Amino acid sequence: MLQLSIFLENAKGRLAEVISLLAELKVNLRALSLADTKDYGVLRIIVDEPEATTEKLRERNVVVSITPVWVLAVPDRAGGLAEMLNQLVKQDVVVEYMYAFVEKEHDQAQVVLRVQDQDIMVKAVQKINLSVR
Repeated sequence: MLQLSIFLENAKGRLAEVISLLAELKVNLRALSLADTKDYGVLRIIVDEPEATTEKLRERNVVVSITPVWVLAVPDRAGGLAEMLNQLVKQDVVVEYMYAFVEKEHDQAQVVLRVQDQDIMVKAVQKINLSVR
């Protein structure tokens, strides 16, 4: 799956401005994460049409990049995430960052992972038989 990373200045109202722009563009946010440093923030989002959304944002002078990520289904219960991560560790998968969301229609959490090595992750998903979106 593709994730958009939007770079935001740490300024009052900037996050609301970008979220409002996404609403104006009729972009449905499926998942999001916000991380910050002293000088800027990174808004990571999953949307239905990442390429088209990226193009529209760039037309509005928003600094955005596209990153491949994995979205895995995890049982929505205590310990479900720990079990999945422990299986990935055994397959030498290194997770750079992650965030999660729960889908209304399923009894599963969805975990977004950015991993260090895509080839190792492909092999791990196949060996462990993880549910990928």
